[in-house]
Amino acid sequence: MANESTRVGWYGLGSMGLAMATNIQIHIHKSRLPSLRFSNRTLERGRSLHELGAYACREIAELVEGCDVIFISVSNDEVLKNVINQFISSGSIKDKIIVDTTTVHPNTSSFVSSQLQEAGATFIAAPVFGATPLAESGQLLMAIAGPPAAIQTISPFLKGVIARTVIEVGPDPSQALLLKTTSNFITAGLMYLISEAHVLAEKSGLPAPVLETLIQENFGAMAYSDSLRMTQGVYYPAEGEAPYSDLDLGIKDVGHGLSIAEGVGMDLEVGKLVMDSMMEAKAVGESKGRKLDSSSMFGAVRRRAGLDFETEQVKKRDGKRKSS
Repeated sequence: MANESTRVGWYGLGSMGLAMATNIQIHIHKSRLPSLRFSNRTLERGRSLHELGAYACREIAELVEGCDVIFISVSNDEVLKNVINQFISSGSIKDKIIVDTTTVHPNTSSFVSSQLQEAGATFIAAPVFGATPLAESGQLLMAIAGPPAAIQTISPFLKGVIARTVIEVGPDPSQALLLKTTSNFITAGLMYLISEAHVLAEKSGLPAPVLETLIQENFGAMAYSDSLRMTQGVYYPAEGEAPYSDLDLGIKDVGHGLSIAEGVGMDLEVGKLVMDSMMEAKAVGESKGRKLDSSSMFGAVRRRAGLDFETEQVKKRDGKRKSS
């Protein structure tokens, strides 16, 4: 178990990483543990952490040397591999525990686990389920896999701090990523289905609020949340606003699922539909210089049905912003 001398670090301060690191620093402060150490490519991203009492490390070597446990939250497989290489080349990492919360391919997780094991460190895969608002409220779902003793050491920083529930998958880190990738496939497929349902409703004259009430009452919180992202225009963020969940990351995640399926001799037909729609939405976003949400597949489904990519609500919202 973590004790009063456990030194915790964090690398990667995107919106998800910053939210999780903030909750850990708050927990650390309340528990009177040594302050969180953090680093990031752009250190200024950690200003709010510093104001909470966390310590900024300008160099990765400083972060690694000063911590027993280091959490990582980065954007993709290649960035993770680069960070792990920097950890290993920074000096001795013997007996360090490295915890990765990034969604990567299971093969990537196995690769970095072997690298760290050879360098004398322990690797735990801990991908999280949920977007930034859940990270900010400490209500993420987390899958975790790695050596049991190391998991026991980091457990005080997980449930009730950055996660509402932790699913222990076993000792093999790649299995946590396999679970996360499968979840992403289900989530993306559900989003595609809801997109088609809303387009069918609009084309056939069924009021969107009526359909949305059905979705809320009959299909649960996740389906309802996806529906709201479409009907409230979140799928097509206003100019200058960040996406709720970045489309590029969604494309990466669905791509991992398709790759895994191909590797075991299976086609994910729904996954292919989702990927095609996401790529079509990405092209629209690039043509307009806008960063779109992963739910922007809704716009692609609309276009295929002869509707505009933007709903009337989105057009009205953007029109008001231009005239103000």
